[in-house]
Amino acid sequence: MLGQSMEEGTILQWFKKEGDTVKRGDIVFEVMSDKANIEVEAEFEGVIRKILSPVDSTVPVKEPIAIYGTADESIDALLSGKPEQPANLTPVAAAETPGIAPVKSSAAPAAVPEDIKISPRARRAADEAGVRVADLAGTGTGPEGRIIERDVLAWVSNKPAPTRSTPLAARMAEDLGINLGDLSASTGGRIRAEDVRQAVPAQPVEELPVQSAEGLRVESIIAYRGMKKYGGETVAKSRRNAPHVTLTMEVDMTEASALLPRLRPAVEKQYGVKLTFTDLIIKAAALALGDHPLCNASLVGDEIRLYSNKNIGVAVALEAGLIVPVIKDADRKSTGAISVELKALAGRCKAGKQTTEDLSDGTFTITNLGSFGVDNFDPIIVPPQSCILGVCRIARKPVVVGDAVEIRPMMNLCLSFDHRVLDGAPASRFLLSLKELLESPLSMLV
Repeated sequence: MLGQSMEEGTILQWFKKEGDTVKRGDIVFEVMSDKANIEVEAEFEGVIRKILSPVDSTVPVKEPIAIYGTADESIDALLSGKPEQPANLTPVAAAETPGIAPVKSSAAPAAVPEDIKISPRARRAADEAGVRVADLAGTGTGPEGRIIERDVLAWVSNKPAPTRSTPLAARMAEDLGINLGDLSASTGGRIRAEDVRQAVPAQPVEELPVQSAEGLRVESIIAYRGMKKYGGETVAKSRRNAPHVTLTMEVDMTEASALLPRLRPAVEKQYGVKLTFTDLIIKAAALALGDHPLCNASLVGDEIRLYSNKNIGVAVALEAGLIVPVIKDADRKSTGAISVELKALAGRCKAGKQTTEDLSDGTFTITNLGSFGVDNFDPIIVPPQSCILGVCRIARKPVVVGDAVEIRPMMNLCLSFDHRVLDGAPASRFLLSLKELLESPLSMLV
C-alpha cells in the first residue's frame, strides 16, 4: 500500500483521537511516504485505545502506531511489551503489504461490504449517491437477495439527500464546526478536504516576540515537517552517504530549437499537448542510458544493481517542497507520449493527488532550472540512484564554428553522480552520448 521501497514513514496528522470509535473505511491518519502524503483508512471497527506514535514521529515500516479494540478490554500487556496477551486478543498482521502497521486490534472484524451481494451497477449507483453498501444490507430484491440498482435508487428516494463528501472532509468539518451543507464541491461533485480548508476563516497573525539576544524579530514561522522535512532529510542523507561529483557539459541546441516548432503541430494534433524541450531531454536521456548502464543503477547494500527499465524521474517544485514523479520506460515512448504523461503527473502532484505508483521505481532523475535563468548548479542525487541530471537555461552565445564566430543557443547539462558506483570516465561518456542526441535530435526519431 505504501510502497515497496519504503523503510519508514512520518505521521503528519491523526484524524482520530484516543477514545474515538473507528468504523471500517474511516480515515484514521495521514503518513508521509516516499514524498507522498497518504491518508490511511481503517480496515476494522473498534475504539482507538492508545496512540503510540504522535504527529511528526518517524516510524519504521510494520511498526504498530496505535492500539484499538473494544472499549473495556485491558491493553496492559500491549503497553508493557510483554509477549503474553489476553486470550481474546487478535493482533492485526502487518506483513501482508508494505507500509506502517496502522493498528493492533482486539475486536473481531466486522462484516464488510464485500460480504454483501451487490451488482456492479448497484455498487456504482451507491457510490455516486454517497451510500455505504453496508447500509443497504437486507434491501436486495434481486436473485438470492442480491442488491440491484433499483434497490439503491429506492433506498435513496426514501432518505433525505445527504451532502456528499469524503470521510476526511466530513471529519474535518465536524472538528471545525463547519456545516457541510453550506459548502460546494470544487471537483467531482463531492466535498473534499481542500473545500473544507478553504472555508476556514483566516486566523489573525500574532506578533512574535524577539527571539534572541541579538534582537532578531521573527516575522513568521514555517513548520519543518511533512514533505519539507522529508525532502530535507532525504537530500541531507544523500549528500552524506554518496560522494557527489558533478560534471558540466555545454550543448549546442541549434538543431533541437529548429526541430521543436516543426514537431509541435503534429504532436498537438495527435496528443493534444504542446511539446517542450524537457520532453526532448527526457527522451534523449532515456536513450543515452541504454549505452551507459552504470548511470541507470543503484547501490543497495553490497550490490550495484543495473536496471533494464529507463524510468525517468522529473523534479516538480511544489510550495511544500520538491516531488519527483516518474515516467516509466521512457526509452520506449514517443516524445508526444512522454509530454502527455509528464503533464498528467505534474498536474496530479500540484493538486496533491499523486499516488505511490506515480513516485515509485525511478532509476534516473532530471531536474530543470532553465526557466529560472540558471546557468550552472550542483544537483543532489535521489537515493539510491547513481545519477541526477541538472538542466540549465538555453542562452544565445557567441560560439566558434569552424573559422567563424556565430551566435547559437547553448545549454549547460550538469550531471551529479555517485562516485561509489561510477567514475568520471563513464559519466563523461554518458554526457557525450546525450550531447550527440540533442545536437542531432532527428536521430531520436529513427
